[in-house]
Amino acid sequence: MTRAASRRPEPLDFICGLFIFIFDFTGASVAQLAEQVIRNDQVDGSNPFAGSIYLSPGAVMPEKTFNVDDVAEYLHIAAREIERLAREGEIPCARRGSRLEFRRREVDAWASRRIMNFSGGDLTSYHRVSSARNHDLNKSHAIIPEMMRVDYVDAAMTSKTQPSVIRDMVALAGRTGLLVYPEDLLESLVKREGLGSTAMTGGFAILHPQHHEPYMFEDSFIALGRTVQPVPFSSPDGQRTSIFFLLCCQDDRTHLHLLARICMMCLQTSLIMDLQLAADAQEMMNCMIATEEQIIRGL
Repeated sequence: MTRAASRRPEPLDFICGLFIFIFDFTGASVAQLAEQVIRNDQVDGSNPFAGSIYLSPGAVMPEKTFNVDDVAEYLHIAAREIERLAREGEIPCARRGSRLEFRRREVDAWASRRIMNFSGGDLTSYHRVSSARNHDLNKSHAIIPEMMRVDYVDAAMTSKTQPSVIRDMVALAGRTGLLVYPEDLLESLVKREGLGSTAMTGGFAILHPQHHEPYMFEDSFIALGRTVQPVPFSSPDGQRTSIFFLLCCQDDRTHLHLLARICMMCLQTSLIMDLQLAADAQEMMNCMIATEEQIIRGL
């Protein structure tokens, strides 16, 4: 994996990066572009990575947009299906004359929600095509051993509320040695939960930042926490949550692929029950590795 510079980008760095970004967008595959993932409708200009690019006071460059073919390539969905989704108002877009225009962060937010709401067959189908594009389907290219260590697992979190869970998961992420800006991660997680809880039916939640900033982490990784007692986390089924995944990815493609895999592992196997019954962090880590192998064999 490519490791990001462990410092916050300076304005000059960002402007130089902007020219590289524009070049990449016109000359490279959309799959190579890394930007924010989760939706942020309110652009206040306070952060150059939060929606608009400040080149100078009063001069704002709007964020990059996609056309139908870009979105189809990016999401592994046929262009004809993208047009249908747009026509029926299911995917956020704007019409510019005869052309459909899609904002990158809105597409990413929609895709994240869509993956988390997939049924079994749809989830397997999406994961198969995203795996083929990003990771080999054989065992040697499994994600979990690459992105997790037993040190990234806390089997006895004492959190009792949603805010304390988020703080404790950020603290756990800090212990990986890969988190560069814990305050930024905490703020982004709080904002993401404000858009809607990441808790899912079955007693688990998949926390992730509102935006995926490469500067925030030295590398992509997964942290896993289990609370001593289940915590109210606004789950769709009204039940409490005890298993918490934290996905910290440097780019949106890695995030969407990893989100799909974790969802499959949680929804199509006994992983959550196994994690709840595991004796310690090492056993929880073993459950993750074994479950991923099970999922890969079925692809």
